[in-house]
Parts: sequence; structure tokens; C-alpha cells
Amino acid sequence: MKQRRTYYTYIVASASRVLYVGVTGNIRQRVYEHKQGLCSGFTAKYRCKRLVWFESYWYIENAIDREKELKGWLRAKKIALIEQENPTWVDLAEDWDL
Repeated sequence: MKQRRTYYTYIVASASRVLYVGVTGNIRQRVYEHKQGLCSGFTAKYRCKRLVWFESYWYIENAIDREKELKGWLRAKKIALIEQENPTWVDLAEDWDL
């Protein structure tokens, strides 16, 4: 039987709280890439390295739809989403073996 894959919509933040919303099929690998500066462009420029929020999905389409929804939100609404589950903005991946 084929193992079901999990997909993620996530938010990484910089120390100054610049936000980036993304989607991935491997959250550990993607967070590693952000932390090492391997993701070029926006996240590298603004040093978005801290995982502050994520959700998981069984279907990639759902993860992509959620990413698009969040990218359409105002910054204040994204901050409220983060602070609902992570009020101190700790790096949710700080204890991961990356």
C-alpha cells in the first residue's frame, strides 16, 4: 500500500518579522533550506529563517489553496493567525534535528 504524503502551508519570519508564506511537501527540508539561506529571492534577502506557523494537508491542492488565501490577507491578519497559536513567535523548528 502506498504511503500517504503530507503537504504543508507555512510561514517563516525574519528577526524583524518580515513574513513569507510558502507550501512544501517536506517541511523539514524546506525549513532547513530557509535556515541555511538556500532559498533564493525574497526569503534570502530578508533572512526569513524562523518557522512561526504551519498547517498540514493530505492533498497538495488544499495546501496551495491555503497558501494563496494567506498571501491575499493583510499583514495584520497573518500576524493574528500566527499569534493565535504561537504568541511569542518562537521558532517551531528550533528543536528539530536539521
